[in-house]
Amino acid sequence: MTCRQLGGPCDLAHRGETADDVINAQDQHLKEAEKAGDATHQEARDAMKGRWRRPKQSLGWYFATKKQFAELPED
Repeated sequence: MTCRQLGGPCDLAHRGETADDVINAQDQHLKEAEKAGDATHQEARDAMKGRWRRPKQSLGWYFATKKQFAELPED
């Protein structure tokens, strides 16, 4: 899945065995972008921080992402 598919602004591809792997890769990507001062990723980074802080409220996003991941064709 790409950063954009996960709510970010770019097309960097994240790969993983599970949706959780991809979500964690996106989180790391957003952290690195924030640290590098990349303002284009800030809105997505803030949204991801909010999801980690309020996981019960973010279950809709999480389940939608898992479904989207499951529907991807296998490489």
